[in-house]
Amino acid sequence: MRGEERREKIVALLGAAEGPLSGADLARELGVSRQVIVQDIALIRRDGVDVASTHRGYVLARRDVPRRMFKVHHEEDQVQEELDLIVDLGATVEDVVVNHRTYGVISVALGVSSRRDVARYLADIATSKSTPLSRITSGYHFHHVTAPSEEILDEVEAALSEHGFLVERLPYEVGEALE
Repeated sequence: MRGEERREKIVALLGAAEGPLSGADLARELGVSRQVIVQDIALIRRDGVDVASTHRGYVLARRDVPRRMFKVHHEEDQVQEELDLIVDLGATVEDVVVNHRTYGVISVALGVSSRRDVARYLADIATSKSTPLSRITSGYHFHHVTAPSEEILDEVEAALSEHGFLVERLPYEVGEALE
């Protein structure tokens, strides 16, 4: 299979997948190394296809579903509570974004849409030398959240507010970098 055909197949597989596909899974499916997949993903992105990398694998970014950004604040021991709250309402936490005054905007894809994803994410943090990204901004961070409907996003917003997690954006936190 030629490289162009393989990249078309990768996009098709990601489009048909119900969740993230790992580089190893794609490599096995296409009979190539994981490194070839990494290179192909870079070329696919260069060609304008929005492929996100999550801790569980690659996903096509979906622009046809309602999406909203929430600014939140909580302690590290409340990460599970915050994420469970969102996924229990049927939404997906696409990423975590911090706006650091020195380093600027830093965004990391999460793709968390179930309690199993939350548990896996927390286990990854606990079993590594890593810490939640929000640690560098004293617990303040943003999430892009997607859901099947605007009503569910309204419920997420209300629940985050009710639990004291939702905070207002500051004037300098509005703009393209944080949308």
